Amino acid sequence: MTSAHLKAVIFDVGGVVLRSPLIAIAAYEREHGIPENYINCSITRRGSSGSWQKFERGEISLYPFYEAFGRELSDTKSGNVWYREYCARKGIDCPKLPEKLNINGRELFGRMMREGGTFDERMVEAIRRIRAVGRWRVIALTNNFSKTNDAIANDIPPDSQMTVESELAFLGWEQGPTPPKLRELFDDFCDSSTLGMRKPEPEFYILACRRNGIQPSEAVFLDDLGMNLKAAQKLGMETIHVPIGGSLQSLQILEKKLGLDLTSGVDPSEWTPSKL
Repeated sequence: MTSAHLKAVIFDVGGVVLRSPLIAIAAYEREHGIPENYINCSITRRGSSGSWQKFERGEISLYPFYEAFGRELSDTKSGNVWYREYCARKGIDCPKLPEKLNINGRELFGRMMREGGTFDERMVEAIRRIRAVGRWRVIALTNNFSKTNDAIANDIPPDSQMTVESELAFLGWEQGPTPPKLRELFDDFCDSSTLGMRKPEPEFYILACRRNGIQPSEAVFLDDLGMNLKAAQKLGMETIHVPIGGSLQSLQILEKKLGLDLTSGVDPSEWTPSKL
């Protein structure tokens, strides 16, 4: 059944339009014998004061973020408490937890960014078809890091052999953290690091709607994270969950809401090798 009242489609970027950086976290955990989802628990439970959250709001720059990110994720005292609580909530047995961790924030973040630099071609084609009709605003609402791009040079330690170019290459950001070909997919690109707010903060969603002349109830929002979808639902948005590897099913839900074919004739591999 179509949702005729909709005036906008709002897309998360990482994990929806691009490959999820959570894949890199999961691989890192397997390689280092860290329980599944331990790192993500530590990131999210830091709340608004965590280095990841501050970085996405543009409050700290790249190299201070690396140091703080690694230090926080290596804090097993807090991390173990949070992971036990996570297991209790999920009703799963808690595995043996690490007594000590030494996570390199730069290494892990680099892996996440390189992993997340691949388009999901199904989503890209769907966005193009929606925009071609001209009936809906197509908006990106992303927790992003683009504000840091101009500050990398100032962050490099004086005695380091690193250059701006080498660090951007390490992160897979040769064209910047938000290349033009990504921005150009959307009518509006709402970036947490330039707007100073992030999901799931309600103000971020509200600002995106205000910038595009719509009410939250007139938008459908696609994201891969439940907490971001719940925040959107509380504001009155329709929501669609996009699980890892599940973009086809999610787009089939969206095309019913819009009454528009978004999926026929598109049969790529799960992820294309093309990079941003």
